[in-house]
Amino acid sequence: MPIFSLSRGLSAVLAIGLLLSSCSSPADYTPKPKGYNRIDLPVASYQQLAAGRPYTFEYSRQAKVLRDSSYLAQPHWINIYYPKLQANVQITYMPINHDRKYFNKLLEDARKLTAKHQIKASAIDESVIKTPSGLRAAVFELSGEVPSQFQFYTTDSTTHFFRGALYFRTATANDSLAPVIDYVKKDVVHMLNTLKFR
Repeated sequence: MPIFSLSRGLSAVLAIGLLLSSCSSPADYTPKPKGYNRIDLPVASYQQLAAGRPYTFEYSRQAKVLRDSSYLAQPHWINIYYPKLQANVQITYMPINHDRKYFNKLLEDARKLTAKHQIKASAIDESVIKTPSGLRAAVFELSGEVPSQFQFYTTDSTTHFFRGALYFRTATANDSLAPVIDYVKKDVVHMLNTLKFR
């Protein structure tokens, strides 16, 4: 028998043996759990917002202050953007000028903007926090696959109306983002606790 056909036959037997030994019964298969991205969150530290606005607060050193560039933006609307976390806290500010009717409209608009998320939200928890400067802030925590997981507003009811909403510039599911959401929420609460109107 020629060596060439012997090696060919041996190769075929080895290939069949490998195929049979690599196959396992379906009962031996164990699905692997879904993996989550590793998220290393920095220790929280804060800095003062630069002057020039009718409000001031402390914000995270991990974030950048960017001017709101949308076509609807008013002069003192900003974004507190976290580049490494792809998180963005959109801040809007409106002067009330002792106009009670306008103040009521701003309150209604803030609640409507939160209510828009009811379609996807599994829950919306509302709470009120009192800040060291005497302001009361309404805080909304939204659960489920919603685009904004945390919203808030605060006002002195005569001169200033300050509203914010947390968004992420990523398609990652909210349950995977939970540690980051909690991290940024704490920063937002710190922001509210250090907020002062000028």
